[in-house]
Amino acid sequence: MYAQPHVWYASYGSNLSQDRFLFYINGGKPEGATRINIGCRDKSLPKDNRPINIPYLLYFTKQAYPWAYKGVAFIGLNKDHSNSTLGRMYLVSEQQFIDVVSQENGDIEMPIIDLKALQKVGSKVIFKDSWYGNIIYIGELEGYPIFTFTSSASMDAESFVAPSYEYLKVIITGLQETYFYTNKEIADYLLTKPGIMNNFTQEELIKTAFS
Repeated sequence: MYAQPHVWYASYGSNLSQDRFLFYINGGKPEGATRINIGCRDKSLPKDNRPINIPYLLYFTKQAYPWAYKGVAFIGLNKDHSNSTLGRMYLVSEQQFIDVVSQENGDIEMPIIDLKALQKVGSKVIFKDSWYGNIIYIGELEGYPIFTFTSSASMDAESFVAPSYEYLKVIITGLQETYFYTNKEIADYLLTKPGIMNNFTQEELIKTAFS
């Protein structure tokens, strides 16, 4: 165990790419980004990273300014093991996790969050009107709890929006880094997700992987 309490942060969107996620730790402006990340108070690198199968459905919605006003990734609020999401989790300090949540919600000042209490209830809405204001407890690995975050809105209440090629490229890069899948296998996986389904072809997604 580490001196500071640590948790696994399970990512499923652009933070699948480790290089991009590290901008949330170190601060700075990723290539192609429109905003500068302030970074975490603790700049220590993640202690570990692992693949994770997140038992919630991945979908794409909203219109994100940094990504050409197109859709970005969220997961549903109901467990769905038959439509799970390929994720990547990073072992970070509790403080780093809270700082990442803050940055993902527009650098909003965070309230005090008792993550141990959150494990017992399963989820907690921190910011109702923010895109990623709902923290979800997924489980535990090697003595460390696993958390992620998504919207507090029901997926059924959202209109699915296709993501930009630039955003998909980052996600595909992260999946390539994390899983020993072919580009065809990654494309077939993404084609099952609302927002990508019926908006892209397998050929377009494979082309994105090599662009």
